[in-house]
Amino acid sequence: MVSRRSALLGAMFLMATSAIGPGFITQTATFTAQLGAAFAFAIVASVLVDIAVQMNAWRVIGVSGMRAQELANKVLPGAGYALAALVVFGGLVFNIGNIAGTGLGLDALLGIEPRIGGAVSGLLAIGIFLSRRAGVAVDRIVVVLGLVMIALTLYVAIASSPPVGEALRQTVLPDEIDFLVITTLIGGTVGGYITYSGAHRLLDSGMTGPEHAGPITRSSVTGLVITGIMRAVLFLAIFGVVAGGANLAEENPAASAFSHAAGEVGLRVFGVVLWAAAISSVIGASYTSVSFLKTFSPVIARREGWFVGGFIAICAVVFVAVEQAPVTLLIFAGALNGLILPFGFGVLLWIAARRRDLLGGYRYPRWLLAIGVLAWALTLYLGYNSLEGLAELWA
Repeated sequence: MVSRRSALLGAMFLMATSAIGPGFITQTATFTAQLGAAFAFAIVASVLVDIAVQMNAWRVIGVSGMRAQELANKVLPGAGYALAALVVFGGLVFNIGNIAGTGLGLDALLGIEPRIGGAVSGLLAIGIFLSRRAGVAVDRIVVVLGLVMIALTLYVAIASSPPVGEALRQTVLPDEIDFLVITTLIGGTVGGYITYSGAHRLLDSGMTGPEHAGPITRSSVTGLVITGIMRAVLFLAIFGVVAGGANLAEENPAASAFSHAAGEVGLRVFGVVLWAAAISSVIGASYTSVSFLKTFSPVIARREGWFVGGFIAICAVVFVAVEQAPVTLLIFAGALNGLILPFGFGVLLWIAARRRDLLGGYRYPRWLLAIGVLAWALTLYLGYNSLEGLAELWA
């Protein structure tokens, strides 16, 4: 029972920390500087949509006891392979960015050259997955990293003394609503592999089947609440600096905000937060990407830790060799991630509506399906923007 609870807690934090990567931190800083207190409304709106997506994704995957690619192949033969290819490619490219984030974090913390820091962090992540009890290690590490990020960012938020009352007011009565910002936050929090990271880890906990529908749903919501708390605390930390009249450096607005708020200590704290965010995203992206492959090959299933380690090694080698991921490749992967969400989520909703046989006869709640369809309609907008991005890229 204890190990199951540990795995369930790990699934929640794996989803949360997968979303809290270097891009998450940069986005939050940029949008806070752009919108000020009105960004609070965008955070709340995006979290509500994220909850609608993850409640449905976790429940369908958890109740069925099958991973997303298996379910997709059941609905349309070959669809699971296509979904796996999209997730793995997107995870591979963005993991290069995550490795880069670990290097930048250690640079801010200890002054280590980014490529060396990225290589050392990659080796650490590989060691985690090659350990005898890799599953337990992953569960505990992502929980600790998540709590460390929240605690340290809260320290900076207190130091920056943000006008909390104004932020609370604009949570419900914003001076400005930026729909593009909201959809960008949604794509960054539940796009690509992130949609499936916690749900796939949930399957390893053994808490699957219709009888566990309630705990599965509560876990999915809790995971997103953790992400929302981190986003809110980070927003307050940066908002306090912006409200005080400071101008954030365009090349690294988050580091600039932490430095303004707490001086040299703030910069070191930023290094810890960025490294923790990046290494936890490395763990999440690598684990989830390989989880999309292991059902297709018994060899991968038996040697999962080795394949995850190899996945991380490839990303680290590419980063060390070129120092930064090719911009075109990152843009391409980002556009593909925008297509993964409506495609994969649409399959899960179809199963919820039409394929009770895959859910063990479970009667899916109509209200949950309804909010899922509304959220899916918004993901179509994200997908449309992604197609436009691909068209421009290939023009």
